[in-house]
Amino acid sequence: MHYGSDKLIVALDFSDFDKALRLVDELGELVTWYKVGMELFYAAGSQAVRQLKGMGKEVFLDLKLHDIPHTVSRAVEVLASLGVSMLNVHAAGGPAMLEAAAKAASRAGSGVRLLAVTVLTSLGQDEWLTVHPGATGDIAGQVVHLARLAERCGFHGVVASPAEAVAIRNQCGRDFLIVTPGIRPAGSTADDQVRVATPRAALAAGADYLVVGRPVTGASNPRKAVETIIAEMEEAR
Repeated sequence: MHYGSDKLIVALDFSDFDKALRLVDELGELVTWYKVGMELFYAAGSQAVRQLKGMGKEVFLDLKLHDIPHTVSRAVEVLASLGVSMLNVHAAGGPAMLEAAAKAASRAGSGVRLLAVTVLTSLGQDEWLTVHPGATGDIAGQVVHLARLAERCGFHGVVASPAEAVAIRNQCGRDFLIVTPGIRPAGSTADDQVRVATPRAALAAGADYLVVGRPVTGASNPRKAVETIIAEMEEAR
């Protein structure tokens, strides 16, 4: 197995489950991890997770739960029972919600790793200040703050941009997972992402897993696109 293949998560951002499955078949042994996000989960529901698991794949369920503690707690238990390997919750929901989610994941006993979403990678500093007009710091400071909060509340890691990976690793240690979206191979467009990095740079910064969507799903040859990404990841070894 390539070094990159067990750290690469391909985002199945489709509303058509059959189309998603065709991509999984095409990528075959190259990719073990897949992200099931809102679009696919809302279209296909738990079937998407169960079928991927039946194909021997690992699933990162990216629903970004954010609600009152009781609701999030119940949702985590239900979703963990599907056998997903990673599941995420918005850190901005606060410590009570995060603690409730962590306890629910523990009760589920499925081994699911719980991640806290820090600040979306589509946000830049100017937009951040528009949303948080009284903020005195920058995005990076807030991301690290939320990562430390999540760690204290019993989370296994965070979803954060590659730009903050070094600071998170320094504050939260080697065993704290860092999953980074906003990955763009050399020469590709950023699309609506703002805080981005190449696969090599993200791994060098301390990321554990890289989430890649449109550079693969939008490629004329997705298998070749994945091979190129894995080759870039190998360079960070």
